[in-house]
Amino acid sequence: MTGDNGVTTCTLRLVEDVLPPSAQPVYLPAAERAIYVVEGDVTVEQPDGCQHQRADGAWLGGAPVALLAGSTGARLWRWELVAAGGEGDGLLRSAPGSSSALKLKADLEFDRRQDWLMRCDRVEFPKGGVALTHVHQGPGIRCCLYGEIRIDTEGRSGTFPAGHAWLERGYEPVLAPTTEREETAFIRCFILPRACKSRSSIRYVRPEDAAVPKTQRYHVFGERFITLGA
Repeated sequence: MTGDNGVTTCTLRLVEDVLPPSAQPVYLPAAERAIYVVEGDVTVEQPDGCQHQRADGAWLGGAPVALLAGSTGARLWRWELVAAGGEGDGLLRSAPGSSSALKLKADLEFDRRQDWLMRCDRVEFPKGGVALTHVHQGPGIRCCLYGEIRIDTEGRSGTFPAGHAWLERGYEPVLAPTTEREETAFIRCFILPRACKSRSSIRYVRPEDAAVPKTQRYHVFGERFITLGA
């Protein structure tokens, strides 16, 4: 949805899909999306080729796709950026034996003067690790893979164990401590200015925190330039 204030509103959603072993293909229409394989493996077919992904791998693209689960099935986290107010909710409805559930969705505003990219990555913490108070250059939805993380922002606090998702708008400062009981990791898909390509988007709010050794580790699965509302 495009407004007259120089802003485009899009919906970012995270859906969890569970595909049974060696099931018939699941077809998805074109959308700017990232698919992370939580368990099992999947082949992503698109008009100009295909790509096989095992657990802890991710695929990014914008074309219509067919998903083919491997011999043990697959559990997927699927992020999609679509036009706000568009038809459909992204859930699988014509795939017998498969299931899907909406974990989180949010309407987000983007400056049309900016060009954007989608990035999918994994962030890992040791026991008791913390991301010091920071902002990002764009919004995104995260989902805890294992462990537990607390998100403190704008006077609000929420705790997210494995399988739970949350939104960060980017411009709202976040302090993110993790549990002392075990290591923690989350998977993130967020939308950034194209100038952030291959660069970290994090900015620390307090100047003294920028020089402190950081406990978190990052692995970028991929990023690609996108068209808003496509």
